[in-house]
Amino acid sequence: MGIELIEAIKPKPLPRVSAGVKPPSDAVIQNLAIEDQVLLTKVLTEPADFVDHPEFAPDDAERKLFGSSRLPEGATRFIETTDPLAGAVESGERVPTLNFEQEQHLFKRFNYARKQLTAILRAHAGKRLTAAATRRLLAWGHRTLSTRSVIVRVNMPLVLAMAKRTRLSNIDFNELVSEGNMALLRSVEKFDCARGYKFSTYSCRAILKSFSRVAMRASRYRGKFPAEYDPAMERSDFVDRQRTDMVADCVDELKEILLRNLAGLSEVEKTVISERFALAGPTFIGAPGPKTLEQVGQLIGVTKERVRQIQNNALKKMRLALEDRFLAA
Repeated sequence: MGIELIEAIKPKPLPRVSAGVKPPSDAVIQNLAIEDQVLLTKVLTEPADFVDHPEFAPDDAERKLFGSSRLPEGATRFIETTDPLAGAVESGERVPTLNFEQEQHLFKRFNYARKQLTAILRAHAGKRLTAAATRRLLAWGHRTLSTRSVIVRVNMPLVLAMAKRTRLSNIDFNELVSEGNMALLRSVEKFDCARGYKFSTYSCRAILKSFSRVAMRASRYRGKFPAEYDPAMERSDFVDRQRTDMVADCVDELKEILLRNLAGLSEVEKTVISERFALAGPTFIGAPGPKTLEQVGQLIGVTKERVRQIQNNALKKMRLALEDRFLAA
């Protein structure tokens, strides 16, 4: 079990991306933390893209966007001055609505980080990533994710507000919010802050379109399944199980009555019941099967009609004994 667990959590070999970038050597991968291995897989398998901006061209663009920062030897994260806004979001503080300048700054940081990711991948097209290039790729990947996280968490109230405003009473509210959050994530990836619009102007349209898709999907579903699934309407098997258990208990009790002759059966009656309903114990050739009236008659030397009479009389006695011992209780 321990070996199976270890194999399950062991990172899988990194696949090659379509751009031809080869993953680093196994020795480099093994020296990475699990979190970094997961991020590296994500970066190498998902298409690299960014939204360019004129401010990315100058050589000091990184310093203006991220301030003073450095990547220590062997590290996969930049050491930089903490952004007050990012710190407030990560600590769970309530952040007021961003002004235009703050929003522009965040999207510039996000797309500049994605641009650096793309540049590293393009520089190593057809080559294997070195240890230094892998660490730098991961450092920009962490920057990308942290900046995107800040943008998304600041704008999540927008999804909630639009979900409440949208009057779709036949759709679960949580499903609306989930679909709206996915639309928000897609909007962050595609938004071009250089056009001068607020992000809410762009994302609201995408969120509303996602709500429309949910409504259309729900409409098609109801066309095929007019009634919602209701567990209360599903037929319970409790009665069937209760009946099965009672039958099993009755059979056990009848065997006890027959074994101890609590019904006062004669030897002939006991033989008829045992052979007729296969209540005798198993033999060396297996469990006995029930015999017909004619077979039982041949066994005890009477006609099958006489066997029926003996059987009915014996069953009446056993029924009375069963009612006294089992059903009355």
